[in-house]
Parts: sequence; structure tokens; C-alpha cells
Amino acid sequence: MNNDLTRLMETLENIKVEYNDGIALVIMNRPKALNALNNKTLNELEIVFEQLNECKEVRGIVITGEGKAFVAGADILQMQSYKSEEGRDYAGYAQSVFNKIEAIDKPVIAAVNGYALGGGCELAMCCDLRIASEKAIFGQPEVKLGVIPCFGGTQRLTRLVGAGRAKDLIYTARQIKPDEALSMGLVNRVTTEEALIAEAKSCMKMIIENAPIAIKYAKLVINKGTDLDLMNALELEKDAAGLAFATEDKQEGMNAFIEKRKPVFKCR
Repeated sequence: MNNDLTRLMETLENIKVEYNDGIALVIMNRPKALNALNNKTLNELEIVFEQLNECKEVRGIVITGEGKAFVAGADILQMQSYKSEEGRDYAGYAQSVFNKIEAIDKPVIAAVNGYALGGGCELAMCCDLRIASEKAIFGQPEVKLGVIPCFGGTQRLTRLVGAGRAKDLIYTARQIKPDEALSMGLVNRVTTEEALIAEAKSCMKMIIENAPIAIKYAKLVINKGTDLDLMNALELEKDAAGLAFATEDKQEGMNAFIEKRKPVFKCR
């Protein structure tokens, strides 16, 4: 791992980062506060993902939580005194951090180990995939506090599960277990608590065995295409395909297939 990332890890208070075989494990580390997202934690999260995006050794990222929560939400003690402008600014900052995570060139998996409520559910939703422990709990309880999901929840939840289910979860503020989250498309897989990190890393290893530039372009087209009409989204797909065909990795992948060997991708 590069020196900048190593030095950064030594300064973090609310997040831990571990690295092995191309995969960075980001651990939300405020267990006494159920990993609630205050300004400092959001700032550390932003800096960590900026550094991980720049680190060539890191091919994929798994994010999870220390203790019994993934992230139990935003920090209510911090928000309690906020008025209109402060609340809007806080929402805007959190959205900008989550947007960066969603847009990062590398695949990101949320390994949801426990409570993923409010901002925690929103953090999981900005990741590419969500793998949940059997003990995970999902929900958007903001209306019980007199506010609304505002770290991207009203939009990402709707895009993942549809408007009807999103309104159900947001309006009722109810909490759901992994089986229901799986059935509605909020999570991709459910596993045991003991196997969660191993399952997430196994999934990531399968991903990063493939051409990294192709993964990057596929992620870009999927994310951007969601907000376009079909014809423009297909144009975007075609453009990205052209860029992928120009890479050395494309030639290596096709040569390896024809020669019946495992490809060696060099990210160029």
C-alpha cells in the first residue's frame, strides 16, 4: 500500500482501513455511538475514499462496521440544534461524500453486519453491492424525528426498490430484516454473521479477477445510464464499449480466451 495511505491510516479516529490482496476493508469504528455519522466521520470517510481511489494497489473496497452496527444513522446529538440552513448544509455535505463513493472508479461492496438505519442505509445504497448478515436491520426512520432521508435516501432507495416500496419504508419508518430486504432488491445476498466478511471478500475477489478498466466503464454506464432515456443510455454504452475495445486488457482477455489460459490484466 502506498505511503500516503499508510500515513492516513495512522491519523484516523473513527475509521479503520485494512488491506490484503488488492482489497481494502474500510471499517466504521465508532462502536459506542453505533458508528453514527457525525461531521468528523464523514470527513474521514471522504478522505479515505479519495486516497483509495488514487491507490493503484487497491482494486476493490469492502465497507463494514465495528460492533453491532454497520452505521445506525446520522449523529442525532450533532443535529439536534440544527436549523434550516445548517440542516441543508449537513445534508449537502453527506450527499457529496456518498456521491464520491458511488462514483469511485473501483467496485465497492457494503458488508452490512448490523443496524443500517437512516444514513447507514443510505451509505450502503451508494455502494455497488450490498451483502447482509442475517443480523442486519435496514430502515429509513427519519420521519420519526421530524425530518426526511436526506443523504440520498429518497432517491437511491426509489431507484433500487421502486417508488411504492420506498414510500412504504420511508413513510412508516419501519425496520426490515435481511430476507425482506433481499426480496425487494435492497440487498444482493444474505449470509451468516460469521461468514459475512469472507463472503464479501470472496465476491470482490471474483470481481477484481476481471479487467479493471472494463469494470470501471461498466460501472460508469450503469450509474449514468439510469438517469438517461434508453436511446441516450445506449449511446453512452456504445461509447464506453469503444473505449474498452481500445485497451490492451481487451486484447489480453480475448487472446487468453482463444488460447485457453487465464488472462493477466495490466489495467491499460
